[in-house]
Amino acid sequence: MKEDYASMFNVPELNKRLFFTIIMFVIFRVAAFVPTPGVNANVLAAVFAQAKGTALGLFNLFSGGAIKNFSIISLGIMPYISAAIILELFTAVNPELARLKKEGEAGRRKISEYTRYGTVLISFLQGVGIAIGIQSMHGPGGASVVIWHGLPFVLFTAITLTTGSVFLMFLGEQITERGIGNGISLIIFAGIVARLPGALGNTFRLVSSGEMSIVALLLIVTIAVLIIAFIVFVELAQRRIPVQYPRRMVGRRMYGGQSSYIPLKINVSGVIPPIFASSILLFPATISKLIDVPIIKTISAYIMPGSFAYSVIYIAMIFFFAYFYTAIVFNPKDVADNLKKNNGFVPGIRPGKYTANYLDWVLSRLTFGGAIYLAFVCVLPWILIRKFNVPFYFGGTALLIVVQVGLDTIMQIQAHLYMRNYDGFMKSHKR
Repeated sequence: MKEDYASMFNVPELNKRLFFTIIMFVIFRVAAFVPTPGVNANVLAAVFAQAKGTALGLFNLFSGGAIKNFSIISLGIMPYISAAIILELFTAVNPELARLKKEGEAGRRKISEYTRYGTVLISFLQGVGIAIGIQSMHGPGGASVVIWHGLPFVLFTAITLTTGSVFLMFLGEQITERGIGNGISLIIFAGIVARLPGALGNTFRLVSSGEMSIVALLLIVTIAVLIIAFIVFVELAQRRIPVQYPRRMVGRRMYGGQSSYIPLKINVSGVIPPIFASSILLFPATISKLIDVPIIKTISAYIMPGSFAYSVIYIAMIFFFAYFYTAIVFNPKDVADNLKKNNGFVPGIRPGKYTANYLDWVLSRLTFGGAIYLAFVCVLPWILIRKFNVPFYFGGTALLIVVQVGLDTIMQIQAHLYMRNYDGFMKSHKR
């Protein structure tokens, strides 16, 4: 395989996809610095300097710093993800959507169309909310963030931010079709990684000035490497359910009798649980920055990131969303029915509802282990940030996204290399 990676740049099709993906990344990063008109950038930067530990900081991370610049893509790709998740939830309770999901490519295109409409709606509503909220924000000395107020600013800002989100959705779809891997995930990946060089530069500046010891830096790097290795191990791990297909006679020939398996990941729900949990828990802190309500300020102070109360509630919500989302994306009954239709069975388990119950039993225990894994990876960085005063937000959720997308991209490249070897074999065989 090392020889394949060494010659990967000699594959024209792969080169085109890699080059196209890089071009899309460059366009994304340029758009992150195009500001939305009507906002005082200096005052906004001062406000974000105090936004650590709020949802603004979390969303700013996922958007690659676009919110801090209040650029045209400040909403990032999160409206698209929210629309996709909401549609996935509706699919579980709406028979019409469930039927579309099972119709193959035609159903997938229809669901994608609904997702785009949902993205526009969510983006516009979020844009209106942000425009209204930012008008009440003030920086040092009471300076207003917004240069001009009123309904025109709200509508113009909402339309601009909605257009930016739709543009990012378009970039993601183009990367998926003409680039490498899942374009939406790669855009989030690019936004997170883009902030890493500056954050590392600030860290080394603190070390050089004596504000952080070299021992603490080495300890942080060691822990980060161990956590990344642990994430890779868990993400690649599988619980394989054996499946047997009976032998059958067709004419004078015997067919079937093969053995296969159902691969179940330990972390079926992916990064959805920590993203949802973080957004909900950081919401009071974000609201307290926008409006002066004593009870909201009390709640936000009680559940500050890194505190004991925050950690306990965060872990509980990760467990809840892990089980909830796993139940949405994996239906043991559908899998059992498909096995039964194809005459497949799990050895020792009767087909039908008994197979569904068995799969549900295995999945429940895997989800429990996956929730423990998510909680550990997501809570530990918060503790390290508070303990060692790391001068940037690069928590477990961001780390999970970076590692998962990185692994997926590597697998996409491997698939193209395998296809190249397969094509070469077929050509030599024809000769």
